[in-house]
Amino acid sequence: MPSSTFVLKEPTSKEPTLVYLIFRFNNTRLKYSTGQKINPKFWNPKKDKQRAKETRQFPGYSEFNSLLDNLESAVHNQYRKLLNDRLAPTPDLLRIPLDEILQKGNGKAKDLVAFAEYLVENTDRKPGTKKQLRQTIRNLKEFKQETKRSLHLDSIDLEFYDLFVDFLIRKDYGKNTVGTAIKNIKVFMNEAVDRNLTNNLQYKNRRFKNHEESSETIYLSENEIKRLNSLELNGNTRLEKVRDLFIIACYTGLRFSDLIELRMENINKQGSLVKIRTKKTGEIVIIPLRNHVKDILNRYKGEPPKAFSNQKMNEYLKELGQLADISEDVVITGTKGGVRKSEAFKKWELITTHTARRSFATNAYLANVPTISIMKITGHKTEKSFLKYIKISQEDNANKLLNHPFFK
Repeated sequence: MPSSTFVLKEPTSKEPTLVYLIFRFNNTRLKYSTGQKINPKFWNPKKDKQRAKETRQFPGYSEFNSLLDNLESAVHNQYRKLLNDRLAPTPDLLRIPLDEILQKGNGKAKDLVAFAEYLVENTDRKPGTKKQLRQTIRNLKEFKQETKRSLHLDSIDLEFYDLFVDFLIRKDYGKNTVGTAIKNIKVFMNEAVDRNLTNNLQYKNRRFKNHEESSETIYLSENEIKRLNSLELNGNTRLEKVRDLFIIACYTGLRFSDLIELRMENINKQGSLVKIRTKKTGEIVIIPLRNHVKDILNRYKGEPPKAFSNQKMNEYLKELGQLADISEDVVITGTKGGVRKSEAFKKWELITTHTARRSFATNAYLANVPTISIMKITGHKTEKSFLKYIKISQEDNANKLLNHPFFK
């Protein structure tokens, strides 16, 4: 049986907070922002209530509760109507009468920024994705303020595209950052079209394209990883923990978000395999453990050391890289602010937590581990995307081919 509840976004807040409608049906959940805010002290959270308290301190309680009643009735009626029409209820179909009550499909909601904010607030996306989408929204707001241009959904055309790309370039953004913003606008427009808010398909024009260039990043060779692993750190536990976590990542290919979740129960009884569900994709990966990883885990009684924040890890990794004399000169070339620029670095200056994952993929590839086997661990869906991910030099490539039968 379907059920509905109303919950507060921040039930312990001292300030007014949003009220959400949660509608559960067929092992599925619709989470819908009512757009209404209330101070938690005026809210009755009891299961049979979940409405504003009838108090003079909140004089609008009657109208407030009536609106919640109307929303609850509307979603249940829509659910029954869909079943009667032999249509499978989905969150998007159930939202339609709720949007009509709150007029979310009209007026201001047809503004791209307003719709994008509503979309991010009311759809289930991963935190990292939402953060990226919000950055695009902030840029759209700045663009709108600077140009005084309407961002009505029907006005997102090639002229908008040219002006917005120029705006982002003037902000000195890199080519891939500009491309991500355009990709996100296409996400917003696809949703708007799917919800019948606009028939504008200009964003599908081939000129409305994502800017993209191959990003230049580093990996650490097996010798460089061994240099890090053999560093004598004289009991500096801060650097030892960071180094050991990084080495585990270099030999497992785990992302930082998965590495910090690694527990003893993820490792089989023989201590030979790690099995973990990845945060980013939700897929289960099973990875053989190299002896280096086993040795580190044994030192920490079966579990990796507790991690610092990603930001601190990146800072300390550069310190470790310098101590290990990973000082090869590296030139990074990329497009920024519309200009192709090159900048020289010492290799240790470019080491981050993600370097470990790239190092795993690249070193496994150079060691002739089958590409499909590496992709099972890294989660790449196509060989094309995987080959973009690995980083090998011309010399590495030539050395790899030396033993190929073709060159014998």
